[in-house]
Amino acid sequence: MKIDKNKVVALSYELTVDGAIADKAGADRPLEYIHGTGMLLPRFEEEVEGKEVGEDFAFTLSPEEGYGVYTDDAIFELPLEAFQIDGQIREDLLQIGRVIPMMNDAGGIVQGTVKEVRAESVLMDFNHPMAGKTLNFKGSVVAVRDASEEELANGLQRHCGCHKGEGGEGCNCHKGEGCGCEGGEGECKCESSEGCGCEGGCNC
Repeated sequence: MKIDKNKVVALSYELTVDGAIADKAGADRPLEYIHGTGMLLPRFEEEVEGKEVGEDFAFTLSPEEGYGVYTDDAIFELPLEAFQIDGQIREDLLQIGRVIPMMNDAGGIVQGTVKEVRAESVLMDFNHPMAGKTLNFKGSVVAVRDASEEELANGLQRHCGCHKGEGGEGCNCHKGEGCGCEGGEGECKCESSEGCGCEGGCNC
C-alpha cells in the first residue's frame, strides 16, 4: 500500500538542522499522521507521497518550504499583566528562552518565546522555533494503512510522543508540530523541536 490521501502513515525519521540532530523518531515509536489532512508540512507530505512500507526517504526543505523565514514582525511587547494567573504574575514562567503557549486574537494557541523581561512588559518572539532554518530529513516508511471513518472525523486519538526533540528520543507531535511538554500541569513547553508548536492541541 502506498502513501496517499487519507492513509494513516507511520514514519521513522531524523531531522538535522545546522549540522545537529534536532528531532527524531525511531521505528519503535514512529511519527504517525493521516496523510493529506494538513497534519504535516505540505512539502514534507509531497516528498513521502507514493512511497511504500520499507522505502527510505531523504530530502531538504528550505525555510520557505518549512516554517518560514525569521521576521521581526513576529516579535511583540506584551504588558506584564498578560502573564498573570489568579492575579499573580507568573515570574517562574518569565525566563529568557522559555516557550509559553498563548492565545491569539483568533482564539488559537500560539507558542511564544520569552526574549526579554522588562520592568513593565515582556518581549515575546512568536516566530516558529525552526523559522529561518533549513530542514534536512531522512527516514523510512514503517507502516501504511487506511484511516477509519472515526479517525477521518476526529483525527488520531493519542497523546504526543513528547520525549523532547533535542537530545531525547524524538517527538511525535509534528506540525505541530514535536514538543518538550515539560513545565507545569497543562503546559506544553515546546523547546526547539522541529515539529514544535502543537497546533490543534497537544494532549500532554
